[in-house]
Amino acid sequence: MLLECVEQETGAAPQWTVLWLHGLGADGHDFAPIVPELVRPHWPALRFVFPHAPVRAVTINGGARMRAWYDIVGMDFATRAEAAGIEESVAQVEALIARENERGTPPSRLLLAGFSQGGAITLAAGLRRREPLAGLVALSTYLPGGAAAAAQRDPNAVAQPVFFAHGDGDPVIPVQHGQASAQALERVGFEVEWHRYPMAHQVCAQEIADLGDWLERRLAP
Repeated sequence: MLLECVEQETGAAPQWTVLWLHGLGADGHDFAPIVPELVRPHWPALRFVFPHAPVRAVTINGGARMRAWYDIVGMDFATRAEAAGIEESVAQVEALIARENERGTPPSRLLLAGFSQGGAITLAAGLRRREPLAGLVALSTYLPGGAAAAAQRDPNAVAQPVFFAHGDGDPVIPVQHGQASAQALERVGFEVEWHRYPMAHQVCAQEIADLGDWLERRLAP
């Protein structure tokens, strides 16, 4: 079954979709307020799709049940992400991409974005795309599996440009993990635009402005 989603459209008959994945413990409403801050008046009509992750037990939080794209089993970034959860979430994201295609938005006009855990799924899904998306947006996140995962990317996946942003003072995912992930993607052929901001595990106004500039280049005729 398809995940439940929050949706917003910026105009009639949108021809582009932004599929945006929230972080651990949040839900699809979390990033909906960013739409009016991000979207520019001259852009084509967009459909924003904010899915709710499934509710599951999260080991690192004492087994508490919350919305999560995968279980976090420890602090070591090389092994912290539960592989089965990543596989399940990537499949759920692919189902949503397929639905957008059925609604008239092909992968070439779909941007996949995610924050924290959602960003990890964005990158994991992006690496496997045989039919490239219009772009990947990775905010305050890391690539599960690191360089080894990047090396296994589909050859066609590197056509997807990546916007990668992180806070210098992030206590949840230290910036060096984000930067290492961005570098791993670059080494296997991705075009990565990397940004660092004086912030913690969050989003800031300058980041939204920079993301808007990057999106503008993707949406240009």
